[in-house]
Amino acid sequence: MSLIGTLLGFALTLFILVLIVRMVLDWTGQLATGPSRTAKARQLTHAWTEPVIAPVRRKLPPLRAGGIGIDLAFTLVFVAALILRSVAFSL
Repeated sequence: MSLIGTLLGFALTLFILVLIVRMVLDWTGQLATGPSRTAKARQLTHAWTEPVIAPVRRKLPPLRAGGIGIDLAFTLVFVAALILRSVAFSL
């Protein structure tokens, strides 16, 4: 493995972990009935991931299914990060 591939792979692993934390915090925020105690963490995860997700979301808007919206941009970025991580670690 090359050093650049390894560093890129670890950076993508960190990005994937932040995406997972964002997903969990968003879900718990939707299920919470009172004021959220995780607002600062949600703000931080959105600040780190939104610059990547927002351009994809502009091209691929959320899919409406009844009263809910499924964010395909998040899913696409997550899958792309997983694929890129595999490629980076194989370099």
